[in-house]
Amino acid sequence: MTTEQLDAVIVGAGFAGIGAAIQLKRLGIDDFVILDREDDLGGTWYVNHYPGLAVDVPTTTYSYFFEPNPNWSRLFTPGPEIKQYADDVADKYDVRKHMRFSTTVEGARWDEDANVWRIALAGGETMTARYLITATGFLSQPKVPDIPGIAGFEGKVIHTTEWEDDFDATGRRIAVIGTGATAVQLIPELAKRAADLTVYQRTPIWVVPKVDLRFGERTKRMFARIPLTQRVLRWLTDSIYEVMVSVGVRHYRTFRGRFNISAADLSKLHRFAVIRDPELRRRLTPDYDFGCKRPTFSNGYYRAFTKPNVHLQDAGIDHLDADGIIGKDGTKNAIDTLVLATGFDLWEANFPAIEVIGRDGRDLGKWWRDTRFQAYQGVSMPYFPNYLSLASPYAFLGLNFFNTMEYQMRLMDRLLSEVKRRGATTFEVTEEANAAFLDRMTELLGDSIFTAGNCGSANSYYFNPAGEPTLLRPSSTETAIREASEFPLADYQIA
Repeated sequence: MTTEQLDAVIVGAGFAGIGAAIQLKRLGIDDFVILDREDDLGGTWYVNHYPGLAVDVPTTTYSYFFEPNPNWSRLFTPGPEIKQYADDVADKYDVRKHMRFSTTVEGARWDEDANVWRIALAGGETMTARYLITATGFLSQPKVPDIPGIAGFEGKVIHTTEWEDDFDATGRRIAVIGTGATAVQLIPELAKRAADLTVYQRTPIWVVPKVDLRFGERTKRMFARIPLTQRVLRWLTDSIYEVMVSVGVRHYRTFRGRFNISAADLSKLHRFAVIRDPELRRRLTPDYDFGCKRPTFSNGYYRAFTKPNVHLQDAGIDHLDADGIIGKDGTKNAIDTLVLATGFDLWEANFPAIEVIGRDGRDLGKWWRDTRFQAYQGVSMPYFPNYLSLASPYAFLGLNFFNTMEYQMRLMDRLLSEVKRRGATTFEVTEEANAAFLDRMTELLGDSIFTAGNCGSANSYYFNPAGEPTLLRPSSTETAIREASEFPLADYQIA
């Protein structure tokens, strides 16, 4: 079988993959492909299209800094507009032609003799590439709960990542499992039409009111004609979120959790204003600190529980039978539809999303689990030459993925430009630089809510299976971008 030879392979056609492709083209690298298992681009914004889907970070901030969009309809834009933005950026920067859809990457292995990555695809096809970039995102592997009896349930089962657009909730008896960010958006929509809706809650979530502004045509024209006005609004939303993450997450110990207490009080006031039943308010109140898991914004979530057709069940699930759910308290709830709003499997299925075997046969997933989850600047690991993993430990800056992509593109520019300048063929982060970065991240996390706060009952995906909060990078956006632009080139072996 003929093996296709390329300069680079990018795995994932979401916003990270699109950003990486744009940066490669800026560097003069055009012989690359973007592989994605779905049949269209957009990543999580293509896969997810359930009712109520919207971004939970202002879209003035949730976009590439170099590509502002004056056409957003709202401050918290609905999902279809985010997908359209991905389409528009891919077309404008001419990266769609590099994409191959319905292509599943099974694994990649570094060939030490040829200094290339050998990438195996489902179906037996192979590729070789000088550079491998995995842009599989943090939310790409759906989590399906292992509930006894679920295979024997005779009703409809829908995971939110596989939503059926023609599904009509009208008159149905629906159970929703999960109360994370997805459920907070979906539940109010289902409550409008379902005859009966029961929400199965393991862990309550902090919900604060959503200040969602509509952008009228006059505002859109102003953004288009005077781009500085949108830049100013972005600076404002960026600054607000940066302060929130800095004070409430990264420097929790320094500020003694005062911001978190205030945010929790706002959520409590929100519940009190909407829900008059004190027992229901108590059951919807988290017992962990605000910020231990991703909080969310909604004006309709708590209100949904005041409807006569909506019920909260927090006693736990024992098993399913053919037509309903039997709770751990022995009660049975007859349903015809089961909605799994159970989120994503980050650590077991997504770190890494494919099998990656580096130099000397080092298996990335096994190495992470046998030692610690770690990645220099959130992208590089020793023993993995010419490899950048954009969804790695210590990669995510907090609430806004695009700030993460911004610093990663800066790092790609500095690193690959130096490789080109030297006429080199490989780069690999040194073990010393990687260890020093890990030590610094661990020390900085000592001041964070994850170490100093009360997070034990949060069930947060920020924590890996060993209990370490290694998803987030405990540094400001400004610091991450500066380090990505100025890191010592000696931190990499370039040969």
